[in-house]
Amino acid sequence: MSTLNRSVTTRALREDLADVVGRVVYARERIGVTRHGKLAAVVIGVEDLELLESLEDARDAAEFRAAREADDGVRVSLDELRGELDA
Repeated sequence: MSTLNRSVTTRALREDLADVVGRVVYARERIGVTRHGKLAAVVIGVEDLELLESLEDARDAAEFRAAREADDGVRVSLDELRGELDA
């Protein structure tokens, strides 16, 4: 992941949590957390989280609009669906 500023192990995170949070808050760093040598999590700031959530909301809205446009109005009752699944 090329957008990470640095990475720390889970052990180092436990020992230096205040420093990691400080770097994320004040230096706006994105810090990867590794476990057994593999990236397991990322510590990001609130601004990054809010941006991520707004991007997810925009994607959800676009997918909803596309689904509404593709809707042909045909509906299947629960009984019909169960019949298809049992067949």
